[in-house]
Amino acid sequence: MAGASGSVEQFNLVLMLKHTPVVNINHPSPIRWVAIKGQVARLGLLTVAIGILAGCASHPAASRSSGPWDYNALSQPPVAEWGATNGLVQEVFYEGAPLRGRPTRVFAYLGRPTSQSGGRHPAMVLVHGGGGKAFKAWAEHWAQHGYVALAMDLAGNGPNGRLPDGGPDQSDQVKFRNFTEADAGEMWSYHAVAAVLRGHSLLRSLPEVDSDRIGITGISWGGYLTCIAAGIDPRFKVAVPVYGCGFLGENSVWTDTSLAAMSPEARARWLRLFDPSQYLGHVRRPILFVNGTTDFAYPLDSYRKSYRLVPAKWRQVSVAVNRPHGHIWTFPEVDAFVDNVLRGGPPLARFSEPVVVGDRLSVGLDRAIPAKETSCCYTTNSGPWQKRTWKTATVQLDGHRLTAELPAARPLVAFFAFTDERGSRISSEHVELLGVR
Repeated sequence: MAGASGSVEQFNLVLMLKHTPVVNINHPSPIRWVAIKGQVARLGLLTVAIGILAGCASHPAASRSSGPWDYNALSQPPVAEWGATNGLVQEVFYEGAPLRGRPTRVFAYLGRPTSQSGGRHPAMVLVHGGGGKAFKAWAEHWAQHGYVALAMDLAGNGPNGRLPDGGPDQSDQVKFRNFTEADAGEMWSYHAVAAVLRGHSLLRSLPEVDSDRIGITGISWGGYLTCIAAGIDPRFKVAVPVYGCGFLGENSVWTDTSLAAMSPEARARWLRLFDPSQYLGHVRRPILFVNGTTDFAYPLDSYRKSYRLVPAKWRQVSVAVNRPHGHIWTFPEVDAFVDNVLRGGPPLARFSEPVVVGDRLSVGLDRAIPAKETSCCYTTNSGPWQKRTWKTATVQLDGHRLTAELPAARPLVAFFAFTDERGSRISSEHVELLGVR
């Protein structure tokens, strides 16, 4: 391929010569074929088994579940071809997962800081949501902030529309179709996570990137994918899923729609292989969960169950009343959280577990810091989370401790919200008080 308009056939030939599908110990496939000195040699079962065991023993992810993905293979830098650049952002195509036996390509924008001084840079993987694409402006946002950033497309598209060798599109009909165990590698979720991990491996191979300082953030379906990728790939040093969570079969916008339309067997298989609840428990890096109280897709009950899978020392929460849902990458708490982990910037304040004592709710902060706004957010509504009305109560801030008087009505859901001097919003976890007082 010459730049962005080169030969698809040449690109795919490079992929075929580079490697062929690798046996996945979670979902065994036929004995693989490899190219050796231009000749194709069939490996015996013993050789394959030895290779798998050696790879697992040497890799830090060996003890965690990688679901249907071959993590060792996805950890290798993908074949990539570079295209046009405007000096800040460059087009790139890199190899995706095979689809129906044929190679695929993933299109992405790579942003680079305008200043190349100061050695290697931190980097970010940027994962769009439903209806999204590879956003050049998102890559520019992080590049202008001093990061190398990769924003890939996860719907089989290039800069000018559908790629002839793109992966699956991202419609709900494609995401939630009935499938068998053997078809898992054809599903959108499989391809999307593979593209994210391959994108990470590509970033790590670049000479201007500090491979020990790479994070990931995703929005909506991208937040969903971020939850999975952070649980599979321990190379990420920080993660920020925005809106996305797991337990989609218990409560989400898809529970009674797309998931309900699947056959019982396919639905159970989808939730076992592709629900983030299967992977979040493996996260051992700082992770900030960002959501709104009335998010249409990811309600707070599934959301809390999801973030509580991550040990308390690693997780932080930023839930805001009526936070809008969209491809919004300008929430200041996202940048601040990443900067703290990857560049040693000031940390966000941390809440302790909220405690109810009589008619009062209290929570501790890890330090006394100036606040632009502090509130106790609560709702006395029940029913769908998306339709609940939220109110605020006055908060007493005494050094490291916040306290609020609770209304008498039950049921009641409440949490503390805090906006710091930088405009970053954080929150405590929410508490639910049921029954009649």
